Amino acid sequence: MNEHVKNVTPEKTDLSRRSFLVGTAATGLVLGYAGVPGIDSASAAAPAKFEPSVWYAISPDGLVTVTCGKADMGQHIASTMAQIVCEELGANWKDMRVALASNDPKFNDPVLGAQITGGSWSTMMNFDAMSRAGAAGRMALTEGAAAAMGVPASELVVRDSMIVHPKSKKQMSFADVVKSGKATKTFTPDELKAIKLKTPDQYTMIGVSVPQLDIPSKTNGTAKYGIDVMLPGMAYGAVVTPPVRFGATVKSVDDSAAKKVPGFIKAVTLDDKTGTTSGWVVAVASTYANARKAAQALKIAYDGGPNAKLSSQSLLDEAMRLQKLEDSGQFFVKDGDPNAAFGSAAKVVEAEYTTSINIHAPLEPMNATAEFKGDILHIYSGNQFATRSGAIAAGAAGIDPKFVVMHQMWLGGGFGRRLDADMMIPAVQAAKAIGKPVKVIYTRENDMTMDFSRPLTYQKVKAGVDGDGKLIALSHDVVSAWPTARWGIPDFLTPSVDKKGPLDSFTVNGADFFYTVPNHYVRAIKNELAHNATPSGQLRSVAPGWTFWAVESMIDEIAAATGKDPAQFRISLLDGAGKNDGGAQRLRNTLLAAMGLSGYGTRQLPKGEGMGVACVSSQERATASWTACVAHVAVAPSGAVTVKKLTVATDVGTQVHPDNIRAQVEGAALWGLSLAMYEKATLKDGGIEQTNFDSYTPLRMSQMPEVAVAVIANGEKATGVGEPAVTVVAPAIGNAIFNASGARVRALPITAEAVKASMKA
Repeated sequence: MNEHVKNVTPEKTDLSRRSFLVGTAATGLVLGYAGVPGIDSASAAAPAKFEPSVWYAISPDGLVTVTCGKADMGQHIASTMAQIVCEELGANWKDMRVALASNDPKFNDPVLGAQITGGSWSTMMNFDAMSRAGAAGRMALTEGAAAAMGVPASELVVRDSMIVHPKSKKQMSFADVVKSGKATKTFTPDELKAIKLKTPDQYTMIGVSVPQLDIPSKTNGTAKYGIDVMLPGMAYGAVVTPPVRFGATVKSVDDSAAKKVPGFIKAVTLDDKTGTTSGWVVAVASTYANARKAAQALKIAYDGGPNAKLSSQSLLDEAMRLQKLEDSGQFFVKDGDPNAAFGSAAKVVEAEYTTSINIHAPLEPMNATAEFKGDILHIYSGNQFATRSGAIAAGAAGIDPKFVVMHQMWLGGGFGRRLDADMMIPAVQAAKAIGKPVKVIYTRENDMTMDFSRPLTYQKVKAGVDGDGKLIALSHDVVSAWPTARWGIPDFLTPSVDKKGPLDSFTVNGADFFYTVPNHYVRAIKNELAHNATPSGQLRSVAPGWTFWAVESMIDEIAAATGKDPAQFRISLLDGAGKNDGGAQRLRNTLLAAMGLSGYGTRQLPKGEGMGVACVSSQERATASWTACVAHVAVAPSGAVTVKKLTVATDVGTQVHPDNIRAQVEGAALWGLSLAMYEKATLKDGGIEQTNFDSYTPLRMSQMPEVAVAVIANGEKATGVGEPAVTVVAPAIGNAIFNASGARVRALPITAEAVKASMKA
């Protein structure tokens, strides 16, 4: 019997975790939770509003303000949540507004039970809950209007924020019903589950590219990001970080020169009991410019700690050593017996794949503002994981987490970086030390050298085929730091199938693919050395960004070894047998769509050019998004690679906002291209060497290829689109390079030197 680990993300929404209050205000915000400044504060303060659920309220003027429990970092998720509510509520889009949620527990995710934004989960996991919230509000408003007009509720029609009785020509606006106080219906969780939602053929809002609600405020400057926060009497903090990424301690601080800087207040050495930072000092002054000057003037002596001599090479060497140990790691997938199958295989193919350390580097650098008001700590910052971040801020302050109020701001980019809360620690401890609010802003150098980066990875893949060229066995070892294990949250770890204890599935997701392979092992191996020296985080697409690099490259290598077309070979493996039924068929369809749109296999390409394919089920098996890519490249004799075109097809199930989906897929594809070809960070003497964009070099505008996108919207459950295309591009490019030049590259990023060396080999 096949064994598979259960993914930590459930497939169905558990509505019993969320109580919807219809007709009465939701439970009052405790501990003085405040509205987010600058975001529809007028509506939020309006009296006698109607709150059908914790997720939205309708004011007496008819404006509908949807509270988004997700971090909005440019992906317009707040507008998406509003669009889902609007569809079932029957509101006019012009009446819709958005606000961002605080860390009040009532805003915890309906499925995960935590306020977290990542994994491309937001739409797929909240579509049903937000739809039911909208429908419940419509039903309550309808009953209220029926009572006010003296007509049967069943005869009323709701459209564009109006409730109309066609027979009598009577009508009431949402505003009229709210002011009447007649909307009093409440729903139990069971009643919410029983609501019959619209079918896709009835949608009038879902699937329409309506104007994004956040764009006006972002273009006129009224939208407030974390870096925009201004509080009365506020001071500024500039951090001084050690030359070692993690493990250093401060031996002494000489602030004599800093005291000569105008407005200098204090140098605070962080005492971080949460273990998030080590060896940090924050210089506090009256202005940010002076805080920077004071920070530069500080003379700090460090003990470099246990990681002071480590390098990228030493981390890789340790990964290779661990992989060779038979008892290393835990099994994520354990189907059949690959080792026995290798013994009878007609051909065995083996390869090693590596990826480098990668840095998030969002446009808005890390920042946070902390203020103590009596016993309450207020944090102003843009954050992707309010539940965990509030606890870290509390730990930094030495208080109970219930006394922390998080004020969520718009995010100037996140990509997983703002799942961490390191920026809050210096702000909290500095504010506590000087007794006034402190805003901390990282420099770009702080941001890059102290990033919770994508980890360096080493993967060993071995495959066996029978005499007919059929893939019969595959073993896959993945060695890396374990980003999610660093969080210390047991619920985010996954039991191993060999019962050796929990593993970090966010290091191996994607390796449990939808190809039919009767004998399949996947082993997750924690590189403790890398885990301690380079505390890693979740970078856009997480594990599938490296696991599919290995899987999809190996599939091509097997096809080449057996003389098969790599696309047709994939199609044969996507037969939907057993546990792969449903997923394999959807993945195959995206591959066929990408092949058709790109013209793969239909024309003769010039010498030195080639097309390569890849198809993925990112991010996780239980919450897969089906995506395929055909990359068209040109390879020069020097090994230089030009990516001419990327063709991406993705199955989104139900598309909420077509233009936004296309933008997300294009952005993800280009991010994947950047990781594949240009981005690399290195560790030397325990520290990250790259400190700014002169040495860490993402994709530039001049390097942009043509990008074609095909969106498959079939009415199935909505999938995520922000990350999957990241994972499919690198292997498609690598496979295209092989088809263009015969060079097989197995390390990211792909360099001209590596391509040329492989061509000669």
